[in-house]
Amino acid sequence: MDRLMCIQVQSSGPAVELAINGLPVLRLPAGAPPRCVPVHEYLLAGSNRITLQVSPAPVGLENLPGEPQLAEHAQAAVARLLLLRQGHTPEAAGARELAQVAWTATEGESWTAPALVQQSVELPVAFPRWRWLDAPVMSVTPALSALVLAWLQRLAFDLSKGRPEGLLASSRLRLEELTLAYQWPSGTAQDRLKAELQTLFEAGALAALQAPKANALQLRPVAGGRLLDCVNALGEPILQLPTANWPLRVAVVDGHVYVLR
Repeated sequence: MDRLMCIQVQSSGPAVELAINGLPVLRLPAGAPPRCVPVHEYLLAGSNRITLQVSPAPVGLENLPGEPQLAEHAQAAVARLLLLRQGHTPEAAGARELAQVAWTATEGESWTAPALVQQSVELPVAFPRWRWLDAPVMSVTPALSALVLAWLQRLAFDLSKGRPEGLLASSRLRLEELTLAYQWPSGTAQDRLKAELQTLFEAGALAALQAPKANALQLRPVAGGRLLDCVNALGEPILQLPTANWPLRVAVVDGHVYVLR
């Protein structure tokens, strides 16, 4: 693949979160440098919705009323969907902007946090219909939370012992779609994840992976409730090490957990 569609996010003010088609792509803490990541696996043929949330609410408290904020200095946040040549930066000649979502607050302006801005863009791409689009809408019940927690605890325990088979099996559909999204040779995404886990295990890093506790896990409905984002109270992936983490956006079908993004 010669060109990549990437999202670049930058903010001169509060923390921001970027989502595409209802799926969180990245969070940028206040004061963090810009980030640019490829996003093929989040994009659809036809209409796509890009959402930028400024000063996002803590996970689990999204439905509380917004809070007035005063901009003590001019603030801005912007997300740009770009078409880049492989290996090139957003600043390189030839980078093409496909869409932009922007937010600003002038010095002394009062605004309500979280602030939400979004933009739709039509993309003439030939991606297949991703499986998460047809996953059943889920309600987060105590029974569902217990099922996902038990699955995560087994996953963390196996990974800490150098056994990646559970994560690889649960992620099979996601890994297949990553390979399609970026036109990699068959099996590339699985081989890359397996190699990453093997490197971490040989370095002794996976031994520090802790099984999540019930009071630490937040199941955040995303993609219209078709997926659950397994995160902590800060919105970070629940399975993480100082040098690595694994975002897990799962669907639960007939008592089985599938990682679809």
